[in-house]
Amino acid sequence: MKFLHPYPLAPGRPHLVYLPGMDGSGRLFYRQAPTLAPFFNLHCLALAPQAQADWPELADGLLTLADKTFGAEPLTLCGESFGGCWALKAAERLPGNLERLILINPASAFAQNPLLTLGSALTPWLPEFTQPFSTLVGLPFLANLSRIDPPDQRRLLTAMRALPPDAVTRRLDLLRNFRLERPLTQIPQPTLIIASRGDLLLPSVEEAYGLRAQLPRAKLEILPHSGHACLLERDLNLGAILQTHHFLPPVHD
Repeated sequence: MKFLHPYPLAPGRPHLVYLPGMDGSGRLFYRQAPTLAPFFNLHCLALAPQAQADWPELADGLLTLADKTFGAEPLTLCGESFGGCWALKAAERLPGNLERLILINPASAFAQNPLLTLGSALTPWLPEFTQPFSTLVGLPFLANLSRIDPPDQRRLLTAMRALPPDAVTRRLDLLRNFRLERPLTQIPQPTLIIASRGDLLLPSVEEAYGLRAQLPRAKLEILPHSGHACLLERDLNLGAILQTHHFLPPVHD
């Protein structure tokens, strides 16, 4: 794993680490980066397709990389979908420099959907040549396409198709087996949970309410029309949402 930096890093500015969805590329955050760059040093985590790590190894690897990159400086974790699970696994290790946690349609409810778990169990048995067709068919479930411009639809489809079938199988298996080792009540950081009411892939709103009930300092933002891959939507402004909930630090000159 490695960090991608869409903007130059500035001394003294707090750090925000974006943990991506299943694609693991870290490159689908680009629409939101400009709204956050005045406030944070942005680090988009990229996970290699061949990575074999389990959840504890992913969490420890992230925290080790963060420690090497910026030490004990203030840190916000922002996890989307698969990355939301990753952020929770890192947060339960209680890193001392973790200031805030942002969860966007976290896939922590994946195992509660029997159709998804059945489909993911069948994935290894599908011929490799079917992957482009399956990703194309799955695109409307992953995103509200009416809210995403055609170039971003193509970026999303390209990112989905770039992940080899064996990597898809491994990451779906991680989601099926996602468990936390400590109660959510022991994660003390202010947490913002963003959930899309139009998510056709996961019960994100139901999961968001469940997480808010357990996390001691959680706030909730419901997106009434958004789909699962909401960060690519043309009208979504993550910076404005964070500002509403007082999750932005002062602007760094």
